[in-house]
Amino acid sequence: MSVVNNRRDFLKISGLASAGLILGIPGLNAAQTIVKLDGVAAALELNPFVMISPSGQITLVNSRPDMGQGSYQAVPSIIAEELEVSLDKINIIPSDGNAQFGSQQSGGSSTVRGFWENLRKAGATAKEMLIQAAANKWKVSPADCYAEDGKVYNKNTRASFTYGELVTDASKLEVPTEPKLKEVSEFKILGKYAKRLDVPAKVTGEAVFGIDIVVPNMLYAVTIHAPSVQGKLVSFNDVKAKAVKGVKHVLTTDHSYPGGKTKAVAVVADNYWAALKASKLLEIVWDNSQITGSINSDQYFADMEAASKKPGVRAEETGDFDAMFAASENTLEGLYETPFLSHAAIEPVNATAHVKADGSVEVWAPIQGPDGALEETAAQLGIDKSKVKINPTLLGGSFGRKAFMNFMAEAIDLSKQVQAPVKVIWPREEDMAQGPFRPAMMSKMRGIIGRGNSLAAFSHQAIGESIQGQHWNGIQAFRADDWIAGELSMENHKYGFGVHHLSYSRVKTAIPILWWRSVYASNFAWGQECFIDEMAHKAGKDPLKARKELLRNSPRDIKVLDKLESMLASYPPLPTGHARGIAMFRSFSSMSASAVEVAKVDGEIKIVKVTSIIDCGLFVNPDMVKAQTEGNIVMGLTAAIKGGITFNDGKCDQTNFNTYEVMRLQEMPIVDIHIMENQEKPGGVGEPGLPPIAPALGNAIFNLTGVRLRRLPIDLTDVG
Repeated sequence: MSVVNNRRDFLKISGLASAGLILGIPGLNAAQTIVKLDGVAAALELNPFVMISPSGQITLVNSRPDMGQGSYQAVPSIIAEELEVSLDKINIIPSDGNAQFGSQQSGGSSTVRGFWENLRKAGATAKEMLIQAAANKWKVSPADCYAEDGKVYNKNTRASFTYGELVTDASKLEVPTEPKLKEVSEFKILGKYAKRLDVPAKVTGEAVFGIDIVVPNMLYAVTIHAPSVQGKLVSFNDVKAKAVKGVKHVLTTDHSYPGGKTKAVAVVADNYWAALKASKLLEIVWDNSQITGSINSDQYFADMEAASKKPGVRAEETGDFDAMFAASENTLEGLYETPFLSHAAIEPVNATAHVKADGSVEVWAPIQGPDGALEETAAQLGIDKSKVKINPTLLGGSFGRKAFMNFMAEAIDLSKQVQAPVKVIWPREEDMAQGPFRPAMMSKMRGIIGRGNSLAAFSHQAIGESIQGQHWNGIQAFRADDWIAGELSMENHKYGFGVHHLSYSRVKTAIPILWWRSVYASNFAWGQECFIDEMAHKAGKDPLKARKELLRNSPRDIKVLDKLESMLASYPPLPTGHARGIAMFRSFSSMSASAVEVAKVDGEIKIVKVTSIIDCGLFVNPDMVKAQTEGNIVMGLTAAIKGGITFNDGKCDQTNFNTYEVMRLQEMPIVDIHIMENQEKPGGVGEPGLPPIAPALGNAIFNLTGVRLRRLPIDLTDVG
């Protein structure tokens, strides 16, 4: 047997790299290779996700970087359930971007819902091989054996072998292609509360985030970018910067933004503080004359308003809404707005790279997708992927930002230039002002009240820049943005309007945009769910009951609303001067309904309580579902009541948390969260709880004050 030092070498030897998720290769004699990873005993790999050493150490691979959503525990939990091992007896390592792990992109609330069955198969495959190995030793049928807590038992004699004692024989067996999976009623881990495995290390400071990385002979770099994002570098004076003790180099580096590239200036020093101090002494001349498009948020909103006066590109239609609207007397319409937003993760973007003399490169970074990082790094340097080693770290927040890895590309380029390991850290001001940002969007809403005061017809014209269009030029003029259309389709929201119309108007901007927590759902739930309330009030209906009528053909949604209604009914009656509003929204194959209670105190609106229901189907750990829903409430409220991102004269007006505020602890309302329990397919958890928050707040404010707000953010000190 040969011993290899890391998974990259293992893949080169075994030749397993291929597209898609591989659970095992029929006929593979895994005993030919032992895998030895940093801090992990020599282990035999039963499939890409499961490694067991003869000493009994069990190592499971988490293939989705953890940015706070809990994938560090969720992925191994799904495997461990079928493998029959407890979480306190496993070691967890991250995947490194190689193809056999399938998609390794954390985003779109896709980890559990996307890999639920395949990860279970990974655990079940290894378990069946271990059981077969034990059965062979005892010369009995596998049906006479069972696995429990890292051992295989003989049903007849109660004799047992540990997995470590069986792994060598098991690794020589053919890999099952269709292992038997457990019934939900048999689950011991999934759906049950379990302590977070990552919490102790985060509390003690042992957890390693990207910004914590230190490698021998490492230099530090701070990069300064054009204030107008697309601005071209003309010249820079570095005399004062180079006079700072510790500064080694002042260089230019390529800087990517959605849709293009420009140059940035980097200060490289032997410590971060020297690099940061020197960066502030640079005298840089930028040229903004070649910017394509407007970098002015007021102009962008004006352009969207102009677009709202024209028809959009039709995405979906049932009946002829425009004809019905023109012929109807009982109609209403409104224009709803959401601002640009920063991701504002606590850990600024950073990456460490070492381009070595032999042409290989090693990267340590808080990135959302090690597979994408591997591909991009190889392409950037023009080298084979086998020469790239990606070490994903924990992410101190991301919300979509760290899937756009321009900061990693800078570290790689600078390391190549200075021929040493380089850690790039963007100062908070660069991180916040450069973006990319959540797009600002508008929703032109129109509705028709029909016979019997029914909510008869509904039109949503989504207006604004397209992420697909700006990043990849992927939107044709005669087609709607696919992501937007998917969010707002009747197939997604399930509202059974007799006549329904959905359209999209693209309004371009040079302000760089990117997916943000819940992507477009955070924009368009605001218009959709406030307008449903507007229609209900105009029809003289209770908003919750009106939604139930529209959802009469979607019993799962009605159950969510029933639960919300029963929870609200269980609370004490609202005091005088208090009011509630509700909203619900489907996203990422889950549905969430929220109620927000508000009160007017000394002329100011106070958010008193938020009740959230989430139906995400089968889930891993209720504690993680609750934690993500709490985070969604905080982020949803922040997006609703704090100032957004604005651009004037090509520059971002916000540079740090003093000008881009987030909710503080003392502002946080009481929260009450309920998780629906059923056996539906797993849905997303990290994002679906966010979209209903802002519209529930807007509807509550209307119920309290009679003022219908259509523009975010809301100034709670100045509501009529």
